[in-house]
Amino acid sequence: MAGHRKRDTRHGNERAVRSQEPARRVHVERISPHNTPAKRKTRSESPARQHQETPGKRERREKRVSRETPDRSPKHNPRHAERRRRQDPTSYTSSERSSNPLSLDSLAKLDAYNEKQSQRPHERKGLLAPKEKDQVHRRRPKEKVASGRVLKDKTRHRRNTEHQREKRRVISGPLAEEGKVRKRGGYVAEENGKKRFGRKFWLFLVSAVLLLVILIPVGIYASKRNGGSQGSGGSSDNGPDPANENLKGVNKNDIPATAKNTYLDPFTWYDTTDFNVTYTDATVGGLSVMGLDSAWDDATQANENVPPLDKKWVYGTMPIRGVNLGGWLSVEPFITPSLFQSYKPNQGIIDEYTLTKELGPQKAAKTLEKHYAMFIKENDFKQIQAAGFDHVRISYSYWAVTTYPGDPYVPKISWRYLLRAIEYCRKYGLRVNLDLHGLPGSQNGWNHSGRQGAIGWLNGTDGDLNAQRSLDIHTQLSTFFAQPRYKNVIAMYGLANEPKMIALPTPAVLDWETKAAAIVRKSGMQQLLVVGDGFLGLSKWKGQLSGVQNVILDVHQYTIFNKNQINFPHQKKIQYACQGWTEQMQQSNNVATGFGPTICGEWSQADTDCALFLNNVNTGSRWEGTLPTSDPTTSVTTPHCPPNSGTCSCDKANADPSAYSNEYKQWLMMYAEAQMVSFEAGWGWFYWTWTTESAVQWSWKAGVAAGILPKKTWQRDFNCTADIPDFADLPENY
Repeated sequence: MAGHRKRDTRHGNERAVRSQEPARRVHVERISPHNTPAKRKTRSESPARQHQETPGKRERREKRVSRETPDRSPKHNPRHAERRRRQDPTSYTSSERSSNPLSLDSLAKLDAYNEKQSQRPHERKGLLAPKEKDQVHRRRPKEKVASGRVLKDKTRHRRNTEHQREKRRVISGPLAEEGKVRKRGGYVAEENGKKRFGRKFWLFLVSAVLLLVILIPVGIYASKRNGGSQGSGGSSDNGPDPANENLKGVNKNDIPATAKNTYLDPFTWYDTTDFNVTYTDATVGGLSVMGLDSAWDDATQANENVPPLDKKWVYGTMPIRGVNLGGWLSVEPFITPSLFQSYKPNQGIIDEYTLTKELGPQKAAKTLEKHYAMFIKENDFKQIQAAGFDHVRISYSYWAVTTYPGDPYVPKISWRYLLRAIEYCRKYGLRVNLDLHGLPGSQNGWNHSGRQGAIGWLNGTDGDLNAQRSLDIHTQLSTFFAQPRYKNVIAMYGLANEPKMIALPTPAVLDWETKAAAIVRKSGMQQLLVVGDGFLGLSKWKGQLSGVQNVILDVHQYTIFNKNQINFPHQKKIQYACQGWTEQMQQSNNVATGFGPTICGEWSQADTDCALFLNNVNTGSRWEGTLPTSDPTTSVTTPHCPPNSGTCSCDKANADPSAYSNEYKQWLMMYAEAQMVSFEAGWGWFYWTWTTESAVQWSWKAGVAAGILPKKTWQRDFNCTADIPDFADLPENY
């Protein structure tokens, strides 16, 4: 019977011997030849053994066993001997012993344990599958029943191989006496009723603690570097992935094979929230309507001061109070620096062109669609409405429509998000100003046009080709947006954002704009057309584009990008807004003295150019004099904070707004309110921008939270009629 026990009293020593089956070999303790009396002259034998064995019998027994057992004596394993001596110092002499006689208590424990092991079901019944029999056969030479101390090196070997090969344990006397039973993951000592975790557990615990010690400071540093708490919450990775619940009712087989894994396949979309995911290949002007619902409602009112969408807005009488969605569908490094910070300066990742080229088509599509989905959500439009805005300027680039050979840009995905953004604006009663921010070839050579560097639009080898491509894009866009559903929600249609007319031939730009306007009108769009002043200055536009109807001039006003204005003291900056910009707007807005209808399409309350990546990726600032360029007219290598104000520093300008002094907060609020008053001398304004990752003074959302912008766009304490404080206690250089 499996697990049968015998008593062997040979040589006067009680032994417990386990018998597996009648034909199974019985194993006994094997004593190393190094432990024979001849090699242990200094050892003192146990009195019990000396009394029970004659020298002749002991010698014959040891010679018989020594032929079978390899050398495992503590003499050759000093580390194991030292470990045993620490565990039971009373059991060893200075010369060490490899075997001790068992006490009756020890034998009882051994018997109980082996009896328990012998009752395994498959052995008790004698039912072993052929595979199991083979495994048992291979294990038998490795299973020991010992009447003496289990050798420590053998025990260590079993620890290392237990989880792979051994599933049965036979515990010998001294180990059982100490109450130590080997468990998965290490020893558990049950001394005095207490448990001790094993070595693997402590190694894991120490490793986990060290990992936390390393990662927590790194995370804090990265957070601070990226703007930390001064961000406005507009992260490109903000929140969990979309649930896309509306895909549950769609059958994948309804998607034609030709459309699978294309931008028309909703199962490839990162975000399907509020999209109509029913497949359609319908287009208008060659542009997909996939994602749109067939019904719409224009009865919503943005706030009590303005008419609902389906009622007429009296421009020139009702001021526009709008905000930009910058850095979203047209990536801008200073708005979302996280997209660029992981690259080294020598990699040259400085704009959307180099970013998408570096990422490659698939990874670029995945990265940017997640940015589109997470950076601006429906709740942003709800908050925009709550802040008192009535218009939203949405920037997008030509690759929302198409791409050309050699372009690395992600094609068409941003188109879907543009259409959804318009529907969100409709839902909250917000009128839309469509802003084509990036044209083929780049109309200004700045990073927000898509590609930083040379201007390839109306300039260079492919200048005319890219100008024609831009007209073709307007043909498609205007055909699409001439649909009745966009009649009320789209109020303005921009032709080209910031064409750099100080570097391009002015007649060529004006001619292109005239052609573009004709295309839009021919398509059926009657909305206001928007053209940029091209940095010529408002006074240069008197009489221009006189043959184009319903067109407004867009100027972008910043003191910080002009090295002759960035050094204005705080008081003078407010004075310049109240007087200089107000006067310019009044003159331009009057056809007798200027162009006619004029708006300020971009402005901010920032009074330095210190924001990270504002002047391009990995470049410095005019404020600190760390902005060398190849163009001597724009290069700034000496600090340009107000004169005689000491060393210029960006540290406090980039600080968390919680560290702003009350006087500085007062100045920021007054400076913003002065600009709003000034630009409402024309048709109104659009703040740049709604949200950023870290640049507080460029984010309306963050500014309101910090108490440096009004909670409602029309609620102001300053209107340029009161005296302007000198802010004598406010440092000019930070």
